[in-house]
Amino acid sequence: MAAIHFIDGEKGGVGKSLFARVMVQYCIDNKLPYELVEADQSNPDVGAFYPDNHKIAVFSESERKAYDADEIFNLALTTSVIVNLPAQVYPAVTDWIERNQILEITGKNKVKIYKWFVCSGGYDSVQLFIQSLERFENKIKHIFVRNCGLCDDWKHVDGRKDLQELIKAYKVAVINFPKFSYRERDILDANQINFSAARDYGELGVLGKQRLHNFLKKASEEIEKAKIWNLPAASITSPTEKVDDANVNGKVATKK
Repeated sequence: MAAIHFIDGEKGGVGKSLFARVMVQYCIDNKLPYELVEADQSNPDVGAFYPDNHKIAVFSESERKAYDADEIFNLALTTSVIVNLPAQVYPAVTDWIERNQILEITGKNKVKIYKWFVCSGGYDSVQLFIQSLERFENKIKHIFVRNCGLCDDWKHVDGRKDLQELIKAYKVAVINFPKFSYRERDILDANQINFSAARDYGELGVLGKQRLHNFLKKASEEIEKAKIWNLPAASITSPTEKVDDANVNGKVATKK
């Protein structure tokens, strides 16, 4: 499916990078064709896990670099593109969308745009989500990703009438991104091991691998609740129970 999947959150430290890596693994497990674009120039921590399988595109308000992000749209004409956005990039991304009339062009070319907005539960994080939702309304499909690794009680968010009215009005999918245990995450981050390779990574140990399995299974189930990705018929079983025949760098060549 031709689409652009922005992994957003605007603030730093809300879990965008981890969610982007999980999204890549979701595609690998379900044999969904995709391209990964690393848009974080200062901290390309997602691209580092897939050194041979990612492209770079930088959003900039500078006229000299204004065309760097065009490759994202070009890729999206034929496949799904997962874009790991840096923090504080909202003005530059919005400028790129509006200056190039991306929403009009994507409609003509049948390219859909999704924004997976990772939220920490903090006031500023929620406000930034509201800002994006009000700016783009139904023109960009938003998915509200509640990072349960950073916030385990969302009553204060669920109780916000303004937010809930917007979620209802724009039919926003709300999913819960599960907590990933610190031990396993630290090991993978320190060694830049992606999730495909991690399943056979001895340093995790038997229980560590089981915790990784449970995390990916829960995360996959939540992603599926958003009903954004069109899974092949063969993906009925849980993706974490399948044999991963992709290489550890995660490129899936099979097209739908």
